[in-house]
Amino acid sequence: MNNAARATKSIQRRLVLFVLRAIAVVFVLAVLINLAVVALQLRRETRLNPAFISPPVGVLETYYLVNGSWDGVERVILANGNPPGPGLRNPWENTVLVDNAGRVVLDHGLDNAREVGTVYVPSQNAVETNVVVNDRIVGKVFVERTFIPREWSLAVRVIGSAVLFSFLPGIAILVIGLLLTNRVLTPLSQVIGATQAVAGGDLSARVPYRQRNDDLRSLTEGFNHMADTLERNDRERREMLADIAHELRTPLTVLRGRLEGIIDGVYSPSQEVIAPALAETYLLERLVDDLRLLALAEAHQLHFEISQVELEPLIQRVIDLFVAQASENQVVLKADFASKGPHVLADPQRLEQVVGNLLDNALRFAPNGSQIAISVFQAGQSIQIDVMDEGPGVPDADLALIFNRFWREEKARTRSGGGSGLGLAIAKQLIEAQGGTIRAFNRPEGGLRIQIELPAQ
Repeated sequence: MNNAARATKSIQRRLVLFVLRAIAVVFVLAVLINLAVVALQLRRETRLNPAFISPPVGVLETYYLVNGSWDGVERVILANGNPPGPGLRNPWENTVLVDNAGRVVLDHGLDNAREVGTVYVPSQNAVETNVVVNDRIVGKVFVERTFIPREWSLAVRVIGSAVLFSFLPGIAILVIGLLLTNRVLTPLSQVIGATQAVAGGDLSARVPYRQRNDDLRSLTEGFNHMADTLERNDRERREMLADIAHELRTPLTVLRGRLEGIIDGVYSPSQEVIAPALAETYLLERLVDDLRLLALAEAHQLHFEISQVELEPLIQRVIDLFVAQASENQVVLKADFASKGPHVLADPQRLEQVVGNLLDNALRFAPNGSQIAISVFQAGQSIQIDVMDEGPGVPDADLALIFNRFWREEKARTRSGGGSGLGLAIAKQLIEAQGGTIRAFNRPEGGLRIQIELPAQ
C-alpha cells in the first residue's frame, strides 16, 4: 500500500469517527432538549396539582382535628396514597411525619418502619412543614429533597419509555446513515489523501473515478485534471531547464575553446579566430531574447498594437527576407491570396514575427528543389493563413507537441540542424494572445501544414 492509500485510509477512519461523534452529540442534545421541554411543561401544568407538591398537610390537619391523635393515620395514607394518574408520583414519597415531640409517626407513608417511634433527625436537604390544629403545632412533615427535581424525574421516566421503544429504529437509522455517509466519506477521503500526497510532492497521485454522475465525480475530475496539469508543468519545467542547459552548452564551449586557445597561444587574436566566437554570442543573445519573449507572452505581459492589417504586403515583406536563404537551398517561396486585400485584426510587428518563424522552421526541413507555399483565404469570420512545405512532416503522435518549448523530433540533433526549438512555441503564444489559433497538420502529399486563424476585419 503506497503513502497516498495509507493516508486515504487514515483520513477515512477519522471522518467516520467524526461523523459518529457528531451523531452521538446530536442524539444527546436532542434527549436533553426534550427532557428540558417536558420538565418545563410539567412544571407549568402541575405546579397546582397536589400530587406534585408536598403531601396534603390539610388532610393530616383534618384527621388530627377529628381524631385528636395520630393513631390510625395510616388509613389516610392508604386512602390517599395512590398517585392520581400514570407516571405521577406517590404523594407520600420521601415524606416523614413526626408528632409534636419529634418522634416518627410515619416513615415514607409506613407506620411499621424501623424508624417509627424514634426521634427524627432531619437531614439538611429536608423541607419542614408544620401541621397546625387550633393554632397549635401538633406535628411536622419533613420532605426530603432529591438530587433530581420531581419534574425532571417524571420527564426522564416519560422520555425513557420513548427512547427504549425507539432504540431499534434508531440503530436502523444509524446503520442507514453510515451507509449513506460512506458514499460521501470514501471519495472525500480519497480526494483529501490525494491532495496531501500532491502537496508532499507526489504529483502522480490520482483519485479513482466514480461511476455515478454527481458533484463528487465533478470534484474528482477537477482534482485529477489539476494534478495532470501540475505533473505536466513540472515535467515541462524540468525538460525546459535541461534544454536551456543544452542550448547554452554549445556556444559557451565554442567561446571557451576560442578564448583559451588565444590565451594559450594556440590561436592568434585575428578576425578569423574571433569571428566564430562573436557569432556564438549572437546566437546566445537571440536565445536569451527568445526566452524572454516567450516568458512575457506566457505571462500575458506583452503589449500588442492591434489594428487593421493588410496581409498581402506584410507576407510579401517576410518572403523577401527569406528569398536569399531559400535560393541557397534551391527552395521556391510562393504566396497565394484567394481574395484581394484580405485584412485581419492583429499586431503587424508580432504577425510578421510569427510568419517569419514559420518560414524559418519550414526552410530548415524543406528538401532542395522543393516549394514552400503560403496560402491566405477567408473562412467564415476568420482569415486563414497556411504555411505548407514539402519536408518529411511530423509523426501524428507528435503533432500536438511541436508547439512546446525546445521540442525536436530528434532530441540529439544540434542547433545547426534543428534550431533552438522556440520558434513555434513563440508563434503559438503570439497568435493566441491576439485571439487567434494555430494548428499543425501533415499533408497527404507529404510535408507539414501550419494553419493560423485570425479574426477578419
